[in-house]
Order: sequence, then structure tokens, then C-alpha cells
Amino acid sequence: MKFKSIAFAIAVSISTLAFAQETKKFGPPAGNALVGDTYGGGVASGIESKAISVDKLSKKLKKDNKKVENVAVKGKVTDVCEKKGCWLTIQTEDNSQFFVKMKDYAFFVPTALKGKTVVLDGAAERKVTSIDEQKHYAEDAKKPQSEIDAITTPKEEIRFVANGIKVVN
Repeated sequence: MKFKSIAFAIAVSISTLAFAQETKKFGPPAGNALVGDTYGGGVASGIESKAISVDKLSKKLKKDNKKVENVAVKGKVTDVCEKKGCWLTIQTEDNSQFFVKMKDYAFFVPTALKGKTVVLDGAAERKVTSIDEQKHYAEDAKKPQSEIDAITTPKEEIRFVANGIKVVN
């Protein structure tokens, strides 16, 4: 009987330790987001020369019926999800922002990406973001409750799904 109790205690200890190790993976990845670093896949060499500005993307979205596939866009990262690094925002020419998610939730980015210039490779569309979804992302970004409470209307915005991201500056 003692053997079974000891074996059970060891098994519980090992599974607890394994779970504790696993939970460490649930933050944004570590890293300094240096020029040349890439995240995800599909970032071809020379992609920077193919990248368009956020303003050109906006015009293209209006022209191409709200969705553009296989596009590279260059912009400055203004925010990164503090919980996992699972989304980011890019500053537009008019100082607004657009939202970027990672395709199939397949990769994450370090918070050090904030303030860096990147090239995104993926697809973009104009989308209406619900109040609840906006509040969820504001909570992820650890915004003050007053700012979260101020979100009271859906918002039409550019949404980008990135296959890959490359730091260029």
C-alpha cells in the first residue's frame, strides 16, 4: 500500500511540475525584435521592396471590395498583446491604427516589437469590430478601465491577418 501511495504522490508531483512548466509558455515570446528577425512564415526575402504603405492599402481595400489577399504592408507597431503576443496594432498615416492578428493563431510576437517598423505579409479587409471584441482587446492591452468603458460603438477598421512579420527598422 505504501508503494502505491508513494507512486501516486510522485505522479502528482511530476504532473504538477509539468503543468507549471507548461504555463510559462503562455506569455509573449522573449526577444528583442531586432532588424531582420521574422515571426511566422511566408516572409520572402526582399519583401520590403514589395511592401505598400498603410494609405495605399486603405485605398486598395476601398477599390477591391473590402478584401485584399497576398499583400505586404509596411508600418510602425504601436501596441502588442501583453498576454500572449497574439495581436498587434500598426499606426496609419493619419495617426489612427489598424489591427493585426496572426493567421490560425500559429505564432506570437514579443512585446519588444512595440515601436519597431515591420513588414506584414498576409491578407487585409475592412471589418466592423463589435463593442465586446474591442473591449476584449483593450483588456488584453491592459488599458485603464475608464478607456475600456468609453468603448460604446462598433468600429469599422482595417483588419490584417498576418502569415509572417519581418522587423525592418
